[in-house]
Amino acid sequence: MKDPRLAKLADILVNFSCKVKPGEKVLISNANPEPAFVQELVNAVYDAGGIPFVNLTSREIERAVLMRCTEEQMKLRAEHELAQMKDMDCYIGFSSLRNLSAHKDVPQDKIDLYNRTVFEKVHIRRRLTDTRWVVLRYPSAAMAQLADMSEEAFEDFYFDVCTMNYTAMSAAMDPLVELMEKTDRVRITAPGTDISFSIKGLPAIKCDGGRNIPDGEVYTAPVRDSVQGSIRYNTPSLHDGFVHEGVVLEFKDGRIIRAESNDTVRINQVLDTDDGARYIGEFALGVNPYILHPMKETLFDEKIAGSLHVTPGNSYSLCDNGNHSAVHWDLVLIQRTEWGGGEIWFDNRLVRKDGLFVIPELEALNPDRLKS
Repeated sequence: MKDPRLAKLADILVNFSCKVKPGEKVLISNANPEPAFVQELVNAVYDAGGIPFVNLTSREIERAVLMRCTEEQMKLRAEHELAQMKDMDCYIGFSSLRNLSAHKDVPQDKIDLYNRTVFEKVHIRRRLTDTRWVVLRYPSAAMAQLADMSEEAFEDFYFDVCTMNYTAMSAAMDPLVELMEKTDRVRITAPGTDISFSIKGLPAIKCDGGRNIPDGEVYTAPVRDSVQGSIRYNTPSLHDGFVHEGVVLEFKDGRIIRAESNDTVRINQVLDTDDGARYIGEFALGVNPYILHPMKETLFDEKIAGSLHVTPGNSYSLCDNGNHSAVHWDLVLIQRTEWGGGEIWFDNRLVRKDGLFVIPELEALNPDRLKS
């Protein structure tokens, strides 16, 4: 028996997120195949008058390829995938997590090779800028385990989060966008954190279901050389098969001059991928009222209500601060009371304390209001 929630989610992705029009070509890319959902997406694209194309792979296959890959091979792969992406109008990408450590033993130099060839050329330089795209995760037993839930409870949570009223969320984001675009100086404080930077002259972008599902953040970027101070992230982050914890970054004139974690050698290898990896490409506030706890899945964790992320690496084309990199690593700090609290100040005005907005025009973004 078909789950009607799949059709609802497919409809959101095709018609709300990507806004597929008749005759448009849509690439559906699925790592760890979920045939029932891929079929719903294909049918939704056809119903919208679009033309679906499908790529299927798995993280296990990707691991086998990356373990012994060569630079010539990855450059040729990038050419082929880039040619396909250039033909597409829209992109819907999703995976179903089976094993968070599937790529843990892939050598870092092989991961770096993939990132600076295939990922940077195909996704950062083309897909992000020249297609209407959306990415998501599909529920799995592994994700339920990460969330410390039963599979049934996690599926209910997942569909609540992913099919929420994004139209209402979008309207509530407008005052925050307006305020951020008037702001020069930002200061963030929390246990182990005191960091400041300028966002003057950079746009604020609301993420209301158009790029990620689940969604729920408003982002901008710091002026590249303005970041000063230190930040201690309090959530674990899965990156290239390894879970980083206790990440601390120290900045001087925008550049990360010190990085520590539970594997300080590994984190510095990531940040040495290229020069841009040691500068910040994004600053964002998370507001999804249904996501309260980290589960080592970036698409969920970066949307946590009362959180923020300050992201080493590439800036998005919609808010380009001049920092370009093969890396874009969303590291999350939760500021709700049970996570140690914290404050965000815009031009010496307190706008959020302990994860809750404290000025009237932003209170509609607090979880109790967004859920009502």
